[in-house]
Amino acid sequence: MKQTQNGEDLFRPHHGKWAEWNFVFGVTNDLGRRAYEHRYGVVEGFTKKYGVRLLVYYEVFDDVHAAIHRETQLKKYKREWKLNLIQQHNLEWRDLAETLNN
Repeated sequence: MKQTQNGEDLFRPHHGKWAEWNFVFGVTNDLGRRAYEHRYGVVEGFTKKYGVRLLVYYEVFDDVHAAIHRETQLKKYKREWKLNLIQQHNLEWRDLAETLNN
């Protein structure tokens, strides 16, 4: 996998029905580290509190401003659109953190 400076990530919890799943959008310069932090609840906050553990979708950008713009767009989308986006790229909702070359 190509290593880039900036990426956008989307995490979902390991359990629960779709209606109960929480989506988290964010920008990071180290997706592997970020995935680890979410998976093991290293950082206090929303993701730890609500058990957001799996990386199910991400986009890669070379420009941090483009990544932030895309993050802002995605946060505005309705839940159904977000589900469709994920399923287009990850139908089985696999944990993509396992595919990263760390």
